Amino acid sequence: MLQPIHKLFSQLEPALLEQIEKEGTINEIPAGEILMRTGQYVKSTMLVLEGMVKIFRENEEGNEFLMYYLQPGDACAISLVCASKMEASRVMAKAMEDTTVLMIPIKLMDEWMSKYKSWYYFVLETYRNRFEELLVLIDQVAFRNMDERLLFYLQRHTEVNQTRTIDLSHQQIADELNSSREVISRLLKKMEQRNIVTMHRNSIELKDTKLIK
Repeated sequence: MLQPIHKLFSQLEPALLEQIEKEGTINEIPAGEILMRTGQYVKSTMLVLEGMVKIFRENEEGNEFLMYYLQPGDACAISLVCASKMEASRVMAKAMEDTTVLMIPIKLMDEWMSKYKSWYYFVLETYRNRFEELLVLIDQVAFRNMDERLLFYLQRHTEVNQTRTIDLSHQQIADELNSSREVISRLLKKMEQRNIVTMHRNSIELKDTKLIK
């Protein structure tokens, strides 16, 4: 059920929320659809109202590298930057499930930054949160082995989706970790032997629930 905008973004002042409801356009995005492509010029910034959006990089061969997820109440930091500077996107955004987003025209960005202090702080907080997520990701890639990266990936997936069941194929996980299906399958088998996960026919169950609220 779609939550009211004023509940999802309660940190924003009432006058600004009225402007968002007046100027924003609600888009219903089916699961699997691309919202933003590499090289695309962004004309609106995006607030997520329902569902989940994956932000990732894609190389020329079509290999994906997961950066972070956006959930209800989140804004896309990349679209905020690209919209304000009128630059082309360097990342991809895809709806992981049926998703509802609110698109805000770029012409309002500068005006709201100077007019509404709550929007100014909201944008800064959005940048900070995404930056911290990327720092964690960089640490995983630079300083961790693939088995540690895989466990981190599974933990993050369960935290985001609030469920221990991961409905992804070994190939999908391999694509997001820029690895091979054979490597991921081998590591998952070792995790199962260590009683960290349980393998089902079409899903994986993570037994370490420390990150699940």
